[in-house]
Amino acid sequence: MSSRASTPLRHPVVVTGASTGIGRATTERLARAGTPVIAGVRKQADYDALAAIPGVEPVILDVTKADDVAALAERVRGTAISGLVNNAGSALPGPLEALPLDDLRAQFELNVFSCVAMAQATIPALRLGRGRIVNIGSIGGRVGQAYVGAYCGSKGAIHLMSASMRQELRPWKIWVACVEPGTIATEIWGKGESNAEALMNSMSPEHQTLYGARLATMRDLVGRQTQRALAPDDVAERIEHALTARRPKGYYLIGHDARFLDTMQRVLPVRTRDRLLARLLGV
Repeated sequence: MSSRASTPLRHPVVVTGASTGIGRATTERLARAGTPVIAGVRKQADYDALAAIPGVEPVILDVTKADDVAALAERVRGTAISGLVNNAGSALPGPLEALPLDDLRAQFELNVFSCVAMAQATIPALRLGRGRIVNIGSIGGRVGQAYVGAYCGSKGAIHLMSASMRQELRPWKIWVACVEPGTIATEIWGKGESNAEALMNSMSPEHQTLYGARLATMRDLVGRQTQRALAPDDVAERIEHALTARRPKGYYLIGHDARFLDTMQRVLPVRTRDRLLARLLGV
């Protein structure tokens, strides 16, 4: 994607979940272009690693902790920023029937509520900088898939909330975009496999009998998909476009698998789509 239509960013961009994957790639890409970055991480080791990158100001920021979000709000109070990239998130696998409700709440707390909290913390600074918000969604927010219902539900909320927020902030020229990748080679899926294993171990014997074989199939499929997934920098490139282009998109759908699933969602009848998804996923 060409950046010729871009305008330079004069003020910092806040990036959450900047320690690895898409967040790290976005932080590095923006810093290379000369944009100052306030990079949120949870661990001191990640803080120290990012501090070595010129133009990057790391901050300890767990987006699910009110005190950390308040500290970030205080850091940017009265200043102008050019953007907020809501990247922090996780993928919680498992059948909804067997998923503990506290785990479901935690998934939405991280993937949805924290995005609103971060927006509330930074919108005054974004108004001063005429900045933009980029929310990291997923093709899962458009196409519901078995055994990742919590993840798909949370990303579906981000898909629609991005549109609502964009309309609400239009009077102040704050653009809100949602970047929606397919399979990306990031640690989120490795962590998802660990979460799936933990869920399996905690499930009742009945649920293990009902879902064990299907979850094992899904775990193997995710491993194969990740081997041919896009690089995080492919997503970071679209994030940079959303932050800098004169005419950014509202939604950025990334990856062949994401475009295929989106087309399938829009053109196929529900029963046909469900049968095809079951065949593709081996479940």
